[in-house]
Amino acid sequence: MNPDMFLQHCFNALTLGSLYALIAIGYTMVYGILRLINFAHGDILMVGAYFVFFGTFAFGWPWGVAAVIAVLGASVLGVAVEKIAYRPLRDAPRISALISAIAVSFFIESLAVVVFTGQPRPVLQPEWLVSEWQVGGVRILPLTAFVPVMTIVLVGLLLYTVYRTKPGLAMRAISKDIETTRLLGVRVDNIIALTFCIGSALAAASGIMWALRYPQVHPYMGIMPGLKAFIAAVFGGIGSIQGAVIGGVALGFVEIMTVAFMPDLSGYRDAFAFVLLVLVLLFKPTGLLGEKMEEKI
Repeated sequence: MNPDMFLQHCFNALTLGSLYALIAIGYTMVYGILRLINFAHGDILMVGAYFVFFGTFAFGWPWGVAAVIAVLGASVLGVAVEKIAYRPLRDAPRISALISAIAVSFFIESLAVVVFTGQPRPVLQPEWLVSEWQVGGVRILPLTAFVPVMTIVLVGLLLYTVYRTKPGLAMRAISKDIETTRLLGVRVDNIIALTFCIGSALAAASGIMWALRYPQVHPYMGIMPGLKAFIAAVFGGIGSIQGAVIGGVALGFVEIMTVAFMPDLSGYRDAFAFVLLVLVLLFKPTGLLGEKMEEKI
């Protein structure tokens, strides 16, 4: 493989890994606070992409306006899911919350099929994101640079929120001991809702960028990215924001480079992610940066 082609694959891997990282952060934030895997997270990604589709095609909004409204709409949806499906089960056994999460995922997907139909729809790509750059022998789309840059900005804002603000302090306190935090006067329900709001906003942002990279939307588009982002979160150490970013980028490189160096195995591309999950669970269940936590059943 020549150096230009290798560099091309590196750019593609960084773009894909950045998307996985953004989605994985939503999983890891919810798990860090509630010890709950929000399996509806990938479907919120899908809803965010559809909001942009209808904003640009049906209402004629500029792409940037549609993207902002999509992020806000997905945030509201995330809070609603938490309030309706998860909050009543806060003190129930973990298996009940898990079943609820799976049910919410199926409900959103089925509702999307009814409302949006199952037909894939094309996505408007802003011209400034798809006008090709030629750097030596490497062809780069502005989108390839836009996705990692946006990921860095959003992760930076999230880390500032978590480690430099009072709501962030409350999130970290709840992740350690929810009952003690409640006794200290923290409005735990509001902070948990904020966590879902932020995680859903990141999912919508990643969904918008995913739809730009693979320019179509359909009701089941969030399933595979959601599962792979979950694998990335487990690999990096679920519960750790930094681990989610590392796991997402690592998974992106594993996928792209495996296909690049072993093209005959390209049909098994998705399988490599699940093999990675099995290996992590076998040899390092807490992931790269995760801490061992006791689960209450």
